[in-house]
Amino acid sequence: MHSIVRCLPSISLRCSIRLAESVTTHGRSRSGDIIFRPFPSRSAHIEPEKIRAILEQVKSGSLSVEEAYDGLRLLPYQDLGFAKIDHHRALRKGIPEVVFGEGKTIDQITSIAGELAEQAGRFMVTRTTPEAFEAVSALVPDAHYNEPARIIWLDRREGLALKQGVVIVAAGTADLPVAEEAAVTCRIMGHDPLTLYDVGVAGIHRLLSHVETLQKARVIVVVAGMEGALPSVVGGLVQAPVIAVPTSVGYGVGIDGLGALMTMLNSCSQGIAVVNIDNGFGAGYLAAIISQTRD
Repeated sequence: MHSIVRCLPSISLRCSIRLAESVTTHGRSRSGDIIFRPFPSRSAHIEPEKIRAILEQVKSGSLSVEEAYDGLRLLPYQDLGFAKIDHHRALRKGIPEVVFGEGKTIDQITSIAGELAEQAGRFMVTRTTPEAFEAVSALVPDAHYNEPARIIWLDRREGLALKQGVVIVAAGTADLPVAEEAAVTCRIMGHDPLTLYDVGVAGIHRLLSHVETLQKARVIVVVAGMEGALPSVVGGLVQAPVIAVPTSVGYGVGIDGLGALMTMLNSCSQGIAVVNIDNGFGAGYLAAIISQTRD
């Protein structure tokens, strides 16, 4: 058992592990411990709870050290030929591998989503299309599609209490696709973000009516295009960290979001971090991580 315990905390590539077919006992032991059923040999997804459970079985004596050791094997990914699915990312990062849909064929998206649905019970495919969703939903009927964000997602966890504390602010309606990408990411991460949309600096009174809400937030994502001034304004009103997201919304010299990016990087308000242009996913993921570490 000591060998297993030493291996787990590092969670390095060498210690990527899965429950293998060698654990063949089914049902429950006399002591009532759950005995793991074998996964298909071609792949397996590991959540932290599953590792903890198998170690508890060793501790209780319902599973021998030899059985547990044989049941934990190195298999860092599943090779589909055109993609290598990282089934251990939830163990390392708290969320299964997120699929960037742009540039992938519908068949590729469907194959990856199907494997993630089977092994992880949740997935997210960003930058995708209604046509791709139609194909995925034929294979995974309980999948969902957020049209503004262009995200196909699935979350089969039951009874999950979503955490509060993340606020997502969008300057204009044209910024909603990026803001919604951040919001869906937060929800997949187990958070329930509060959204404040169309509160840009051209009508600053719309934002100021929400100052109390902003000041209660643990972390704030601010999405803005054009000149990108909104994160600086929000940052000057709150103590919480602000994640600024420039969008490609704007005219001419905005240069597809570069103008907003430069404004945000040059902000004089403290506590602002900036992600890439249109990167709602990166902002939502970072916001969820910051919020949960402040528990």
